This record gives sequence, structure tokens and C-alpha cells, in this order.
Amino acid sequence: MATFQYIAKDAAGNETRGTIEAGDRAGAIAAVRAQGLLPTALGEVKGGGPSAPAPAKKKGGKPAPAAQKKGGLNKEIKINIKMPKFLQGKIKTPVLTQFTRQLATLVNAGLPLMRGIDVLKRQMKDPQMLEALEGISENIAAGGTFSEALTLYPKIFDKLYVNMVKAGEAGGVLEVVLGRLAEFAEKSEKIKNKVKGAMIYPVVVLFAAVGITGFLLVAVIPKFKQVFNDMLGGAALPAITEAVIQASEWVQHNGLTLVAAVVAFSVLKKIIGKTEKGAYLYDVLSLKMPVTGTLVQRTAVSRVTRTLGTLLSSGVPILQSLVIVRDTTGNRVVSQALQNVHDAVKEGEGMTGPLSQCKVFPPMVVSMVEVGEETGALADMLTRIANTYDDEVDNAVAGMTAAIEPALIIVLAVVVGTIVIAMFLPMIKIISSVSGAGA
Repeated sequence: MATFQYIAKDAAGNETRGTIEAGDRAGAIAAVRAQGLLPTALGEVKGGGPSAPAPAKKKGGKPAPAAQKKGGLNKEIKINIKMPKFLQGKIKTPVLTQFTRQLATLVNAGLPLMRGIDVLKRQMKDPQMLEALEGISENIAAGGTFSEALTLYPKIFDKLYVNMVKAGEAGGVLEVVLGRLAEFAEKSEKIKNKVKGAMIYPVVVLFAAVGITGFLLVAVIPKFKQVFNDMLGGAALPAITEAVIQASEWVQHNGLTLVAAVVAFSVLKKIIGKTEKGAYLYDVLSLKMPVTGTLVQRTAVSRVTRTLGTLLSSGVPILQSLVIVRDTTGNRVVSQALQNVHDAVKEGEGMTGPLSQCKVFPPMVVSMVEVGEETGALADMLTRIANTYDDEVDNAVAGMTAAIEPALIIVLAVVVGTIVIAMFLPMIKIISSVSGAGA
């Protein structure tokens, strides 16, 4: 038996220190956990024989005399927890989704969790995910749980992921929870890709329109102006032609100012968006925009209901689920509404009242939540709402795309057509004068 010194935290977050005897490091960690403590540091006492556990001390207190004699806790002790070397950004969603789906399949097939992670490590190509899996394996081997190991990689595994895994471990249905996580990620990514895909064409057409218009105003119109001056001898030009020429001259003289103004506006918008009031204002406007507001609202409802339904069906308590959804919704207006719901539920009320008062969730959603609360099938009802709104998001995206594409084409045609007509009208006068002179 070896003697280990530990630093741990109790349920209240207070730090305690002491010694414990165990056959190996993993056994020592397990023994500390059995006392209801979470070990944060553990080290073997060299040359130490059997000894009584040192009395626990609060953080900032002096070590026990026995610990001082052993020389264990008056110096840094490192627990075998591997922290990530780099967490520059989140990994791609498909990588995490594929890992989750494959791990769920392996665990469901009866493979132990550690064995499943080792199998996936050998085929993982993403370096950041591979490093995370290696650290997770070491932490589990040292006596930690899967959910605790995931918390060391917050930019890969968010609160939703960690809490669902924790609920799956507590209920003994980890493979079911992993399957739900994979399904949730797949559906969320599907909606996101549809929205992004719908915006690609309009953005391309818009940039093309701006580029073509800028080229005509800067490079083409000045040459036509010179031709008109030479051929017409300063004669009056049609009003539309004069307007286009003046626009061309303004762009030539103020082009850099215009670009600087656009850049400054973008920077200012970003700065304002980082403030609490500015970000809240942008989120309010995003829900009230004439064309895209409905799409944003339906997407938010779908995300909130699916996330909340997934958490509840996985065994996560309602209050904790509401906090997780509030922090992951991405819209401050919706987050505030969920905070009101959380406060109401905490006081023993239902979700229906706060949902109806926030004016974010449509009446149908409020009614279905009310039915779910009354029948005790809230998680199932939330999932049904999410499925319904997924279809509505698909229809909204298709409708928006169908409306935006011809509108942009018409705008581009009007702008280019106006410039062409403006340049063509003086040419008719020039051709007429040349024909009259020849006759």
C-alpha cells in the first residue's frame, strides 16, 4: 500500500487536504471520490509508510504537521489530468457529430467506453479532436468520469453536450444520450446549412451587381462623356444621361471616401454589437426585420424547443435545462424570455405564462407547451414542436430564396439598363446629326 496526499474540493467548493492509503493512483482517486470529494491534485508520498489521514484544511490554511514532515503538500502536486495544448477554436460540427454517432454505436454494441474511445482515436484525422480524445482517455483511466473529462475541453464540448453526457452516466443510458446528441447536432447543422445555402446566391448576385455598376461608373462612363463632348460640342444631354454622368463623377471623386465610410460603418456596427445594449438591439431588430424576421424567429423556436426537449428526455432537471438553453440560444431576446421562464418555474409556476408574455414564441408553441405540462409529456411535445418548425424553416428558406433571386435580378437589370439607356440616347442624336450632315 502506498500513501498519497491529495487536494480536493467538497460539494460547497471548499478546498481540503489530506492523505490516504491505496494500492495505486487510480485507487487513491476512487477513495477520495468515495468521501464525496473531487480531487484536484494528488501525489504519492515518497518513502511514506502507513499513516493516518491528515486532518482536512480549508483553502489558505496551513498543512497538517504530518504533511509537512512528509514534504508532500508544501510543494506543487500535479494530478494526472491532461489539459489541451491548444484550443484556438471549435472543431467542425461534422467531426464532433461523427465522433458522437460512432461512439454511441460502439457503446450500444456492448463495447466499453474506454475501448470505444481508443477505437475512434485510431481513425481520427482531426488533430485537435485527436488530442482531446487522448486527454479524455488519460483522465478516465485515472479514475475520472467521461463527463468530467469533457469539461476540460469547453471549446469542443459545450454545456449542452457535457450535461447530457452527465445525465446519461447517472441514468445508465449513455449510448441513448450520445445517439440523441448526434441526432440533435445533425438536425441543427442541416438547418444552418439550408439557411447559409439560401443566402449564397443572393450574396453572389449582390456582389456582381455592385462590381458591374462600379466598373461602368468608373471605367466606361468617363469615356462616353469624352465622346459626347467631342461629337456634340457641349450641347445639352438628356436628363437621364446627365444624372448618370454626375453619379459617375461623384463615385470617381468620392470612391475612397465611400469605401472608408462602409468600412467605418462595419467597424462601428461590430463595436456596438459587442456592448450589451447594442447586441440586444440587434437581436430585437433581427426578429422584426420584414423579410428575414420570421425566419429568424422560426429558427430560434426550433433550436430552443429541440434543445430543451433533448435535455429533458435525457434526464437533465428542468431548471438546469433552461439555464443551458438560455446560454446557447444565441439571441438575447430569446435568452431573456427563457430567464423569465426559469424564474417562474423556480417559484413553482408553469412555463406557459412567461412564454406567452415574452411575445417571442407563437401562440401555437405556448399552447403545445401547456398541453405537454398538463399531460406530463413535455419533452415529447417540445420535440414535436421542433420537428414542426424545422419544416416551417425549410418552407421559409425556400420562399425567401424564391423571392430574393428574381428581386435581385430585377434590380441588377434596372441599374445596368438605366446606364445603357442613358448612354444610348446621346448616341442616337450623334448618329442623326452625322446622317443629316452626310445627306
